[in-house]
This record gives sequence, C-alpha cells and structure tokens, in this order.
Amino acid sequence: MNRCPITYELCGDDRYSRQGLRLLSPRLASLDDLEKTAEEQRQEAFYRASMMSVQGVQPKLSAILNTADGRMEIVDSGGRYILKPQHDYFPEMPQNEDLTMRLAAIVGLNVPIHGMIWSKDNSLTYFIRRFDRKGQSEKIPVEDFAQLAGMTRDSKYNYSLEKVVSLVNNYCTFPAIEKLVLFKLIIFSYLTGNDDMHLKNFSVINEKGITRLSPCYDLVNTTIEYRKPEEEIALPLRGRKKKLTRQILVDYFGMERCELPVKSIERVLETIASAIPAWKDLIAISFLSPEMKDKYVELLQVRLDVLNIKP
Repeated sequence: MNRCPITYELCGDDRYSRQGLRLLSPRLASLDDLEKTAEEQRQEAFYRASMMSVQGVQPKLSAILNTADGRMEIVDSGGRYILKPQHDYFPEMPQNEDLTMRLAAIVGLNVPIHGMIWSKDNSLTYFIRRFDRKGQSEKIPVEDFAQLAGMTRDSKYNYSLEKVVSLVNNYCTFPAIEKLVLFKLIIFSYLTGNDDMHLKNFSVINEKGITRLSPCYDLVNTTIEYRKPEEEIALPLRGRKKKLTRQILVDYFGMERCELPVKSIERVLETIASAIPAWKDLIAISFLSPEMKDKYVELLQVRLDVLNIKP
C-alpha cells in the first residue's frame, strides 16, 4: 500500500492520491516522475544557480506544472514552484522539510502548498509553490529581513531576535498582529529543532497595501540532521543561542520584547499543546527513516519539557 508524498494519504498502488493531485491542480489527472535523478537535479541546480532569485545552502530548481502532460518541468525563468532534491550530505532533507512544514500548518502557521514528488531514481524531491508570484507574470513584493536590515548573505547571522522584533514594528502594517505570528514561529522553530532561522528565512510580503509576515518557508529540523549541533537558534536571544529556557523564550521574548498580552501567549502555547498528538501521529507516518523519526520525536519531547508544554 503506497502513501501519497503530497498528502500522506494511503493511495493503494498509485503514486499519488486524487486529493494530492487536486491540491496541485483540479485538472491534474496524473503526475509523472521527475525526469532527472537526484544527482542530475543537483547538477542542474549548480548550473542554474545564477538564474534563481531564491538562493540558499540547499540546491534549488525552478519549475512549472504542466497539467496537460502531467509533469513538473524545470525552467530557467517563470517558475511557479521551487524544487529541492535530495542533498549530498543530508539525504533526508526533503522528507524533513516537508514534515516540518506540515507540523507548522497544524498549529496555524501559514504555509504555501508543498509536498514531495518522485524522481526517476525513486528519490523524493521537495516542492513548494512560490508565494511571490501571481497569475501569469505578476510579482508580489517580498523582502527578506536581511534586506530590511541592510545585511548581506554573509552577515545574515549577525543580528538578534530582539532586532527582528524591531523590524516587524518598523515595517509591518499591523505589528501587534505580526508579533504574535513571530512569537509562534520562534516557539515552533525551537521545538522542532530549527537552528538555522537566520535573517533570510524571515520575510515580509506586501499585498493590497498591507505589509505582513510572509508565509513560512525553509522550516527544517536541522538539529537532527547535524551530528553535533552546537546551537538551538540561529539568532541570539538575550545574548545566547543555546541553553534556552521558558523564561527566555516565553516571558522575555513573548511578553517583554514582543509585548504580547498574557492571554495571547497562553493561547499560542495551548494551541501547541493540543497539537502534540497530531504532531506525533504525523511524524509516525512521514517519509523519514525510522531512525530519524525517533530522533525527531525525542528532540521534540525534550524541547516541550523545557517549555513545560504538555498535551
């Protein structure tokens, strides 16, 4: 019995569930495997790197969905999807990112349409629909926090979460609302072992004259990918990147720096607490290997205990 890599539904002998295909397009009847192996995709990503407006450590490709022929096609420009093949050194990155994005959606964080697609070598490639594109050619204004802060790709870690809050205050139309989203995102990233939330992994998007935090992207449990993780977060909070506590993350960051009401903070923590069973169920049926599933759940439980969050 197969499981759909787009929805995680059981789909019999099919590669994808009907719901998974419809999520991509109501007109999509089937979806072919990507025509390139993971290695070939990584090579293509290397050659096309200068053409990609979205950069980063993971190899990325731009793609369109050809609904008539039922396939994803790699393109130089005009792509509506970003593809991330299996990594050279961290072979479960697509499975990891897809799962983590799903966990984020369960607690109400805004995530674009995403999933995984099979490649011709039977490897899985992660895909995500671009949220900065609309219609055939319209581009939606998006700026990452490195741009807002006047920092470069090389200095994207040289900042602090306190200053990130200041950027939200200065650039978002309704900062009080967005700071609550930011708080939930930081708590979620800590719980799910994401120690790589640098400035380029936060963005604002402007639509209809309103500037807000963009949908989430690049949410990965990096801690279980690395052999000896040295930090718990990418940007320091109260001068530290590790040995974080509930007092630092909830009281200091949430109440003092984000200036959130106690009831708002409690609702976020209650939402997370109620999601724990669903999180663990999703991890269990994910495409991660049994070893990585165990690591994910173990780390999650350790972090939940630190924050004293119980289902």
